[in-house]
Amino acid sequence: MEIKKGIIFDMDGVLVDAMPFHCKAIQTAAKQEVNIDVTQRDIYLLEGMPGEDMVRELLRHKRHTGNIEELSDDDSDKLDSIAHRIHERKKKIFQQINASAPINGAKELVSSIHCKKALVSGAAKQEVDSIINKYFGKDAFDVVVSGEDLEEGKPSPDPFRTALTKMGLTESEAIVVENAPLGVKAANNAGIRCIVTLNDTPLKISDFEGLIAFESIFPNTSSVISFLKEYCQSIPRD
Repeated sequence: MEIKKGIIFDMDGVLVDAMPFHCKAIQTAAKQEVNIDVTQRDIYLLEGMPGEDMVRELLRHKRHTGNIEELSDDDSDKLDSIAHRIHERKKKIFQQINASAPINGAKELVSSIHCKKALVSGAAKQEVDSIINKYFGKDAFDVVVSGEDLEEGKPSPDPFRTALTKMGLTESEAIVVENAPLGVKAANNAGIRCIVTLNDTPLKISDFEGLIAFESIFPNTSSVISFLKEYCQSIPRD
């Protein structure tokens, strides 16, 4: 009988802990390229946005580029050029770091859930497949959505709608597991119920105010295991 409900997991920050290394790479690249200081919190608030778009938003937030003259909203070409330079340097730095690990409880969560499972990430397919094979096993997810599958990143609903289509489910038949405000916005824009796992993050519950009910925010990935197992056990079937 066909399973008619599923769970859509964000990858980084929910199942895999690579975000601190992404942060370090962005901070180093921004400092080296244009001498600006970016905080972890600045980056986490934009997590889920495509890399170069994130850097562009960080620059807009800073409103200056260190030793380069102040940028106005009209300097879009210069902003794009600087964002591209920072992003390209960031990718090289991150490749040198090449560090990630499964978040505590993630392996147990994925292996213990017996309904449709999708993983969504804006990262390249090669990177996503490598992480899945290394930590969870190549058949752990029914559907995998990577950056190559997406026309727009979060907060667009495109990532989660793409997953739904591939899973053969409707909005009411899935739950998204996220860890960042932009991811929650993307789930909301897609019309899919969402829960949040904070894990080890500089974000606070108050950063999600107006986006999600506070009772849907869990302290970490381990704490959602029983909730999602119960959700799967009660799934209707055809």
